[in-house]
Amino acid sequence: AAFVLAATGDVELDGDETRVVLEEGVGPVPVLIRSKNGKPYFTQLTAARIPERGPLSYDVATIASILSLSVDDIDVNGPYQIDGVSVGVPFLFVPLRDLAALGRAKVNRDLWEKELKTSWATEIFAFTEKEESIGRKGVSNGDAILQARMFAPSMGILEDPATGSAAAAFGGYLAWRCDRADGTLKYTVHQGVEMGRPSKLLVEADLAAGEVRAVRVGGASVMIASGELHVP
Repeated sequence: AAFVLAATGDVELDGDETRVVLEEGVGPVPVLIRSKNGKPYFTQLTAARIPERGPLSYDVATIASILSLSVDDIDVNGPYQIDGVSVGVPFLFVPLRDLAALGRAKVNRDLWEKELKTSWATEIFAFTEKEESIGRKGVSNGDAILQARMFAPSMGILEDPATGSAAAAFGGYLAWRCDRADGTLKYTVHQGVEMGRPSKLLVEADLAAGEVRAVRVGGASVMIASGELHVP
């Protein structure tokens, strides 16, 4: 939204970096707009809330079935677990074993309605570490490269190619599993690949004494369509 407002001139750019605040239901959301030659190319939001964990635990076999996968496709033996996290909208983070499992994931709507529809976190964010990240133990160092898919049946969204609110919550999810206690952690999240609409989200989480103090999500944008309303 900030990119579009800047691109259409509704937000006046102030040099190479412009800062605005979007008033949303979750609270005020600060947004950084970076521009070059008077045109925006990158925006970054700061989550209005600090990530919070959900109150529920989840059965691995049930979640696997909801995603039309086997239990072996879920990776809960490493640093990850199935966990609900929110910065305003709760998401259920589900670690998968590899890209093949991520590509096969498909929400079983009937089972989702039976088992997950009334839970604290109903939207599913399935993910896996990419090979180039695993080689350098990215999550423990706060420098992981991940690929993800987001399914939001309760919102009527079959799949979303890029989800800022989920990525912000994901920053907290990852930061809690990092070996570091202080500093800024940086993660790269690829989403929408399986849809043919690839996106790259850059996630940052600030840690102090082991606590997450802030989360930011940013990325490049391009205008792909525009239109006009003519009111009689």
